[in-house]
Amino acid sequence: MTLRLDLLRHGETELGGGLRGSLDDALTDKGWAQLRAAVIGQGPWDRLVSSPLQRCARFAEELGGQLGLPVQLEKDLQELHFGAWEGQNTADLMKTSAEALGLFWTDPYSFTPPEGEPVADFSARVLAAVERLHGTFAGERVLLITHGGVMKLLLAQARGLPREQLLNVEVAHASLHSLSVGSGAVLKEVL
Repeated sequence: MTLRLDLLRHGETELGGGLRGSLDDALTDKGWAQLRAAVIGQGPWDRLVSSPLQRCARFAEELGGQLGLPVQLEKDLQELHFGAWEGQNTADLMKTSAEALGLFWTDPYSFTPPEGEPVADFSARVLAAVERLHGTFAGERVLLITHGGVMKLLLAQARGLPREQLLNVEVAHASLHSLSVGSGAVLKEVL
């Protein structure tokens, strides 16, 4: 039996773009509006799962209250920790760490930002969390409110992309994508 997993990226945050990672930024008014607009006419869902970071969790709580659905916070579905690069934008990193940034963009599995989380570890924790969701909620439709990196990883897996193309996957703020999750976290994109 499969799990239908709808992925929703958080909206715009107060501290803007860049590598936000585990920083706990709040949504802007625009970010709230983006998320509210994204879910109009979508679903129905059986439950909501969210990253515990407030840019995801606050909207999950609001939506869960409106729809009368349970909300589960899942720590393993939060963003990649970028270490010393957290809070920096790529333009600034190009000035201070151009070679390292280039290595990361070329193959994020082979280069870890200083003091950051290796992408292989990030991948393992995210896929293990998705496998747990499948084991618990197979047969249901779940909305996961999460981050760009988590969504890029899951979409790249579903599309069968080579690991070097992970960062080529486009995921805009408040974008909604759907996956079918089978046993062993086998992912297929639902178009």
